[in-house]
Amino acid sequence: QVQLVESGGGLVQPGGSLRLSCAASGSIFNINNMGWYRQAPGKEREWVATITSRGSTNYADSVKGRFTVSGGVAKNWVDLQMNDLKPEDTGVYYCNAYTTYHYWGQGTQVTVSS
Repeated sequence: QVQLVESGGGLVQPGGSLRLSCAASGSIFNINNMGWYRQAPGKEREWVATITSRGSTNYADSVKGRFTVSGGVAKNWVDLQMNDLKPEDTGVYYCNAYTTYHYWGQGTQVTVSS
């Protein structure tokens, strides 16, 4: 079992920045990748960014160049720095850890609005 606890999120104006943090505990030695997903109102959950056990990072096209994922398996935490936020970035953001099973945090709300 892996437990994930998130912090950060909130309300920000378009063009602003937010930082999300996620701490992992439990059977962390089994984790392969960590990252973030998000779910906008009325839409399915979508992948945002991943950092692998080797430290490689990957991003969805919609956030590439604006978001940065850091931390990773060896550090037992994963952060998501979000810059130049847009209204379409609004949603609930979930921390994710993958072993042979996906573990999820409780979710944190990000709202981008003027």
